[in-house]
Amino acid sequence: MPVLVHGWTVTLSRFSGEGGVTTLGGMERRVILEVLVDSVESGRAAVEGGADRLEVCQNLFEGGTTPSAGLIAALKRAVDLPLNVMIRPRGGDFCYSDCEFEVMRQDIRIARELGASGIVLGLLNPDGTVDTARTAELMALARPLSVTFHRAIDMTRNLDEALETLVALGVDRVLTSGGEATVIEGVDVIAGLVRRAGDRIVVMPGGGIRERNVEKVVALTGAREIHVSGSRAVESRMEFRNTRVPMGKDLRAPEFSHNQVDPGRVATYRRLVG
Repeated sequence: MPVLVHGWTVTLSRFSGEGGVTTLGGMERRVILEVLVDSVESGRAAVEGGADRLEVCQNLFEGGTTPSAGLIAALKRAVDLPLNVMIRPRGGDFCYSDCEFEVMRQDIRIARELGASGIVLGLLNPDGTVDTARTAELMALARPLSVTFHRAIDMTRNLDEALETLVALGVDRVLTSGGEATVIEGVDVIAGLVRRAGDRIVVMPGGGIRERNVEKVVALTGAREIHVSGSRAVESRMEFRNTRVPMGKDLRAPEFSHNQVDPGRVATYRRLVG
């Protein structure tokens, strides 16, 4: 069923069913599939499933932080896809101290040296606006790599204002859930950001995209790129298990399993969005 959405013609059999083709001006346009990975195994699984690009980070329990140099280097050897590296020195908010900012500077230098294709960052002022001075400084340090501003935008006081700031800075891409917990809740805002952005910056939905809603997100927003995790729990190889000693805080992930990208889930996303 052809649906006209923000100037795009999207052919869908249903919002959460058989695959869709997105076209512009009668020509098919492939939706770019970015997959979040935190290990070499997940990187390989994402490639197997049909990913176009990887976002590399660690510490997903806190929303993702800067990956180790070892992980970047190992992924660079293991996969032949663009690697966009997260630059985030800690979990929590995006208002950073001078010491944290210096860590970000050093991490960008390392990511460049190791062959990253892009960096992913987000810096805010205490008043909820984009920290333009520091963002510009990190961008200059990162170039010619691509620059993505992550979901820090969802914590700004005004998303339209933040988008215009990022456009003025020359940011290539912004990842957003529309200022809500998930893309489905923020889908109308995302659609508005896509319209507002035009060809000036890529607006990439991410946060809560699942197989059951990915077609709906693409159709309702007109997005050209999407960001997914597509992971599943992987059981630990440990045979002896001391369950009395947790290695995390009281609110913690399971001790004897971890999440890893599932190539089957990535392949499903690939099929659904074309």
